[in-house]
Amino acid sequence: MIQENKNTESMEELFMTPRRSVVFIGSECYPFVKTGGLGDVMYALPRELAKQNCDVKVILPRYHCIPWEYQERMIYRGAFEMDLCADGRSFYVGIMEYVWDGVVYDFIDNDEFFGWGNPYTNLVDDIPKFCYFAKAALSALLYMDWIPNIIHCHDWQASLVPVYLRTLFENTELNSAKTILTIHNLRFQGIYNIPAIHYWSGLPDYVFNKDALKTGYEDANMMKGGLTYSNIITTVSGTYAGEIQTPYYGEGLDAHLRYHSGKLRGIVNGIDCGIWNPATDHLLYSTYDITNVLEKKRENKHGLQEELGLVQDDHKFVIGLVSRLTNQKGLDLLNAIIPEIMDEHTQLVVLGTGDDIYENSFRYYENAYKGNVCSNIMYDETRAHRIYAGADALLVPSQFEPCGLTQLIAMRYGTVPIVRETGGLRDTVEPYNMYYNTGNGFTFDNYDAGLLLDAINRAKTVYFTNRWCWDEMVQRDMDKDVSWESSARQYKDLYLELTW
Repeated sequence: MIQENKNTESMEELFMTPRRSVVFIGSECYPFVKTGGLGDVMYALPRELAKQNCDVKVILPRYHCIPWEYQERMIYRGAFEMDLCADGRSFYVGIMEYVWDGVVYDFIDNDEFFGWGNPYTNLVDDIPKFCYFAKAALSALLYMDWIPNIIHCHDWQASLVPVYLRTLFENTELNSAKTILTIHNLRFQGIYNIPAIHYWSGLPDYVFNKDALKTGYEDANMMKGGLTYSNIITTVSGTYAGEIQTPYYGEGLDAHLRYHSGKLRGIVNGIDCGIWNPATDHLLYSTYDITNVLEKKRENKHGLQEELGLVQDDHKFVIGLVSRLTNQKGLDLLNAIIPEIMDEHTQLVVLGTGDDIYENSFRYYENAYKGNVCSNIMYDETRAHRIYAGADALLVPSQFEPCGLTQLIAMRYGTVPIVRETGGLRDTVEPYNMYYNTGNGFTFDNYDAGLLLDAINRAKTVYFTNRWCWDEMVQRDMDKDVSWESSARQYKDLYLELTW
């Protein structure tokens, strides 16, 4: 009751702060289209900001792949022709609107750019597509006469928005808006030759210099341009904000980010605690909360073992891995030590798709350790929920991880994370301290297979020899606030700071 009162008072304070209008511009958003964590953020953060007294709009491409159940409920808001290319070539811009849960979603409609296939294909097609999208998003705001306080852009696909705003839109009403560019994954930057980006964007010559878009001798970098022209740069964890200013993590932009470090912030993502809630999750074998987690997790473990054809044994230590199977996720480390992990007390459950080398190696290990390794080379939402609930520990040994959501989901489900200390993993997982019985997971620092093995063995030692300590850690994890509420408050504070 005391906690509820505190939350109520805190929300009342938020509604006493000045209201701000914010437009999110990005290339994907759950449930319309999602390929990764960006889609989750574009869905969850605007909804939470709307609850915190912000006027929120989201602008997205109207991809052909958006399910018809959403498309049929979109309302036509208008259309116009927009000059785009350096030679004056123009394109149709349609605006279709969908209102849901306090957020207005406006979809930019153009079959030539968005009417085929998946949201991302290859740079030859994606560069023109997202040059068009960035300018069309700003043009649509002017057409609708919706002038926001903040324009919040996400990743390289929307990174030309701040560049357009300070150049071709400089003398429009939109010039009063402040811009934020959020980096979700710096590895993807929208780099292509200068003549192509110059033609498709129609931007003035002077932005193609080494301090803005130019990179190397003949390429333009859309992300770099957005970083230059935005008022604030954010990324999805404090540690990652520091890491990307170093050559190892900076993906060639570390010097540029160091130069702009004064406007760089890190804010950790949250998760949607309505979707990820073990007390109401109908996909689980047995729902549970912090009061009965110890008993109910055993039931979920038994159900998972039965479904996947594993040896059914409550005393097995079940390690889960829910991940894209790529080198970024540290799977080369895991591959190197699986034979040392797999003793008679351990089981491993993998779910994901990706590079052939990892898909094939996990298939091999499933065959080599029948009954104790299950490799699900696919993505299945139901199975993901059941792994989070049925596993004892979740593995996230990433080479780099801007934020990471799987460790947050794992904690929500009382599954102890074993992670590498990088990016958001470092910011959200406190290493277990055996002397004080504190912490909520097991970590290792350097990117080394032996250190990963050591972290797993430390987890197994606590699980088998100090079970009461393990059980308390499970409950600490479930008690941790991993919701969007705190993150959204930090973003709202940032909006107020920019527009005060």
